[in-house]
Amino acid sequence: MESLIIDINCDIGEGSGPLTKVNKDILQHISSCNISCGFHAGDPIHIEQTIEAAINHNLRIGAHPSYPDAEGFGRIKMSIPSEELKAIIRYQVIALKGLTESHGGKISYVKPHGALYNEIANNPAEANTVIEAILSIDPELAIMGLAGSELEKIALQRGIKFIPEAFADRRYSQNGHLVPRKEKGAVIKDEKQVLNQIISLTINKNTATENGILIPVNSNSICIHGDNPAILHILEYISLHLSKHNIQLVKY
Repeated sequence: MESLIIDINCDIGEGSGPLTKVNKDILQHISSCNISCGFHAGDPIHIEQTIEAAINHNLRIGAHPSYPDAEGFGRIKMSIPSEELKAIIRYQVIALKGLTESHGGKISYVKPHGALYNEIANNPAEANTVIEAILSIDPELAIMGLAGSELEKIALQRGIKFIPEAFADRRYSQNGHLVPRKEKGAVIKDEKQVLNQIISLTINKNTATENGILIPVNSNSICIHGDNPAILHILEYISLHLSKHNIQLVKY
């Protein structure tokens, strides 16, 4: 039987100072990475070292822009006029694109971070602003966002490549959105539960909600958050067990 293939992405480059051993260890267990652009976390040297490491590990690279919210780690919703938000996105993505290309790599997509990610999943006006910013930089860039969201519909209408994403370490509500982080159990830290969610998302194209109800989720990439305290342990466990379920991680 032919193996099912899987893309696992992770948010990285969100630390400061020299690239840590933990971040380097993460890279061997994923196939795509969303590198911080510095507005919610990360500093120039850490971001650049993360880019170099991602290129060395043959990872698909995405820019990970956010609201200008370093204090709240990009998780606070901000009301920003459209043209200003467009400039903020362009500034971040162009910076990461230039840094990546200066090291011989390229970025393939843009995955907004935190509150911006959640907002464009449901807000057509803001989704269009972000899409316009991306298209103005490079029409070949894709946007990664929540599978089944309004953003997915808008992206298809606007003709931008869309990468539907699911989450292995977050609980879902019945409407297909993520349970807010502030709620108990919203972040999954147990490696067996994360693996089970990946298996369900990959094989069955569904996942269980916080209430145990199965909902359809049709995704092309699965995220495990880089700031999950158990990230490395989870990824090592998954790497050991995916093949037992006829699932193969494929790097681009």
